[in-house]
Amino acid sequence: MTLYLDLSALQSVPVANLNRDDLGSPKQVRYGDALRIRVSSQSWKRVIRHGVEQDLGEKAARTRMVPVKVQQALQKAGWPAELAAFAGSQVAASAGKKGIGTEKAGHTSVLLFLPEAAIEELVMVCTEHRQALEKGLEAQEMAKEKTKAKGKGKEGPGQLLPPDRIEAILKRRTASIGLLGRMLAELPDANVDGAAQVAHAFTTHAAEPQRDYFTAVDDWLGEAETGSGHLDTAEFSAGVFYRYATVNITDLLKNLEGDAKAARTVLASFAEHFLLSLPQAKKNSTAPHTLPDLAYLAVRAYRPLSLAAAFETPVASDQGGFSRPSRTALDAYARNINRLAGEHNRRFHGHAVIDPEEEFTGLGQAHASYHQLVEAAVDAAFPASGTEAEGQQ
Repeated sequence: MTLYLDLSALQSVPVANLNRDDLGSPKQVRYGDALRIRVSSQSWKRVIRHGVEQDLGEKAARTRMVPVKVQQALQKAGWPAELAAFAGSQVAASAGKKGIGTEKAGHTSVLLFLPEAAIEELVMVCTEHRQALEKGLEAQEMAKEKTKAKGKGKEGPGQLLPPDRIEAILKRRTASIGLLGRMLAELPDANVDGAAQVAHAFTTHAAEPQRDYFTAVDDWLGEAETGSGHLDTAEFSAGVFYRYATVNITDLLKNLEGDAKAARTVLASFAEHFLLSLPQAKKNSTAPHTLPDLAYLAVRAYRPLSLAAAFETPVASDQGGFSRPSRTALDAYARNINRLAGEHNRRFHGHAVIDPEEEFTGLGQAHASYHQLVEAAVDAAFPASGTEAEGQQ
């Protein structure tokens, strides 16, 4: 039996551009024959990941700059720049059987996702094999000279660092990697199926981007001079967003090697940051730091359940606003979908809302705060009477 934690939230966001497209406009989606403002899952997932890593004190990096970081660390340790750069390239070239391709700037051709502490370990491997790297660099320079006159390409120096050791370092996991997953075709054994899924957020009502014409004044203009130092236009949006994510608790426990205590901590941290986080794009010029006014959590068996279809018909404003009618629509849909799905596969459901006087019949027990709601959901996923998630018993 597989267990899931479903998380739904309604959040009113004022003037903002949380997630831009290639032209700088807020992203959009057409749903229910109406345009909505959209925030991509990647955008929200990144800020959630950073929050979880800060809670756990184990940072990971999604980057193409591993060779560059190794090079910088070695130069700081006193290595010549050319040798340090060669060593960084060898970290990529020595990964696995065929290595990982690199580009001219010293970046890997693919994104890696690894613990930040891995850089220190890779530097240590390079230090232990410095003599081989020096000989390899010398041989490479000699090969360049020989082939320069003939105009022919040269073969690389091969793998000068132990492939198994480099691969083991690059394959290392953190809790956030176990939570969100990792895909690396060059090192198939490094792949991790993420336990968390995050949906694109979208407005519960029809909404379109709006334009802002702005100017900046040159503070050192003379008294007789007029005009602006800079003028431009930017786009922004506003609306009430439906947000959804789900965590496969059974997979999370598996990815964390059966450590139920760690899985409980990671699950609670993910839920807290799902509710409290906000993408940081354009934050200095918009400061849209709101929180959801309704959160609904449910622990389900067999399959997760999004409530996004509650807003396939765009919500109409009520006395000029969309927040309250959005909450009403979510409650009505949850009540009906729970009736259809039945309750035998649902271990828990509950909500927390901005107005404690509001009553809902489809969102389970009311909780006074997000923290209490998350605690109750995690307790249902990891019963105190057992050491594992109930779905694993």
